[in-house]
Amino acid sequence: MSKDNRVVQGRMVTPESLAELVEGEPVMDAEAIEDADRSCPDCDGSVVRVGYMPSVTAFVTGYKCQDCDWSETEER
Repeated sequence: MSKDNRVVQGRMVTPESLAELVEGEPVMDAEAIEDADRSCPDCDGSVVRVGYMPSVTAFVTGYKCQDCDWSETEER
């Protein structure tokens, strides 16, 4: 198992599959998954973050709760 993989909502995700969960469609590239320094505003669960490129000209940081459906994005 790669150190980049994490369990999110009961299933193992890679950086690319986590970015796809947040974005809602496939992404071009994704960085390693990291712990975010925040708790979920919906359930107070742990939040992870992943940086990814949804297109050639954009870079987004996606945040996803490991326990519930909450997610949000932040463009850089």
